[in-house]
Amino acid sequence: MKSIAISGSPRENVGKRDAKGLRYNGQVPAVLYGGKTQTHFAVSAADLKPVVYTPVVHFIDLDVAGVKSQAIIKDIQFHPLTEKILHVDFLLLDEKKPITIEIPIRLTGTSQGVKMGGKLVQKLRKLRIKALPKDHLDNIDVSIEGLEVGKSVRVADLKLDKLVITNAIEDTIVSVTTSRALRQAEQDATTGKK
Repeated sequence: MKSIAISGSPRENVGKRDAKGLRYNGQVPAVLYGGKTQTHFAVSAADLKPVVYTPVVHFIDLDVAGVKSQAIIKDIQFHPLTEKILHVDFLLLDEKKPITIEIPIRLTGTSQGVKMGGKLVQKLRKLRIKALPKDHLDNIDVSIEGLEVGKSVRVADLKLDKLVITNAIEDTIVSVTTSRALRQAEQDATTGKK
């Protein structure tokens, strides 16, 4: 899985006034959980953009005043009107503890049903995956090669080594439905129209 390096500076004061001052100066208050103690620090809002505004999941190599650690973003708070990042919670990674992350789905192949005029409908764009940090993938490939009209790929159809999918097994990932043009063609064929 890809990593991005972000450096932060420790926060001496923790409170609303201090957080407001940080945001005014282009910084975002942050907390690192998962260690023996919580670490309060500030990171540049510009450094967070490549991690937050992307569908790709990244591990983050944090450097707070020379203390290096690997983490993931666990929670982000946005301003309700401006969409600016107000606060970020990081979770410290432990190589021996599994973590749950939402991983993007990438469809591969060409569906026979779509070639016949069917409509491809993707219901899930991400899957919740639980695994050790070293086993996580950048994305989950789902083949639609043999997908015909009226057929679908469900979570239960996926088999992933060393990864546990925590979505409901009956959830549909992608399906091929009958398009309006295909329905019309079938009706015309049954009524004898040309």
